[in-house]
Amino acid sequence: MSQQAISLLALTVGLTGAAAANRFITPAGAQAGAGANTLGVTRSAGSIGEKVPVDVIGTAVVEAGAAITQGDTLKVDANGKAITWAVSGAKVAIALQAAGADGALIEVLLLPNA
Repeated sequence: MSQQAISLLALTVGLTGAAAANRFITPAGAQAGAGANTLGVTRSAGSIGEKVPVDVIGTAVVEAGAAITQGDTLKVDANGKAITWAVSGAKVAIALQAAGADGALIEVLLLPNA
């Protein structure tokens, strides 16, 4: 899949827990859990106390947690990965590409959420 992203706003975030690259992160600086509200997507991995760039507005490359169809509305799984939103949890992005399975990297359009 494409490794392209168009970030209109990226912030440097101090991590309060370990975070992998291309995963959703909370406003508190932790890797997001299932259905959580998010600030954006990490561009790189980091450990507690480190600062990482986070794409907040625009598009981002995120790791899928399952198969995703292009155009799906997405939420976060327990590991900070993107999965298809069904009935609950914060809507955090729209899939601009399909993902065949867990671990695929896809471009998403980030959605503000609270």
